Amino acid sequence: MSSTLLLASASPRRRELLQRVGLLLEVRPADVDESVHDGEEPSAYVMRVARAKAAATQRRADEWVLAADTTVTLDGQILGKAETPEEAAKMLRWLAGRAHQVITAFILVGERDGQPVIHEGLVGTEVQFLELDAGTLADYVASGEWRGKAGAYAIQGIGAALVSAVRGSVTNVIGLPLAEVLAALREAGGPVPRLAAGTPA
Repeated sequence: MSSTLLLASASPRRRELLQRVGLLLEVRPADVDESVHDGEEPSAYVMRVARAKAAATQRRADEWVLAADTTVTLDGQILGKAETPEEAAKMLRWLAGRAHQVITAFILVGERDGQPVIHEGLVGTEVQFLELDAGTLADYVASGEWRGKAGAYAIQGIGAALVSAVRGSVTNVIGLPLAEVLAALREAGGPVPRLAAGTPA
């Protein structure tokens, strides 16, 4: 069993979640095209990108790769990362007062008893947004937290003030469904967490 997990992602949220539970981690971001194909369903999109990240990551026989991709979706449409304050405000107005989905696909690649192992998972979480008045929306956009975040908010930060309910995995909304990933690692025979060696909050 390998003790090192290669994370094919530059996401600091994913890294922090995995290190927090004591997993020995090496970050190896995968450079892949993350553009959405015409007519692509959100779940198919995140699975395709996660698979591409896994395929692009080189590993030794004693190493495991974890690749993941997360998107925010509403009414079947994919909400990516806003490029401007105006685009962020538009996304947040659309989300306000409604429930949307956060979908993450993750792929584990490794070897057990000399045989290749590939484990795929898809996790969805429903997030209910509060109604947002113009002042609150402008205030949040001014915080700048939306930058680099799918759906233009971060539930682990200031964006928690915009959310009234979460149904499903909370860590999935942050960027990685931690319980599901750890269960998949155990099932696949991959690296296991050492909670006592983790980082308390």
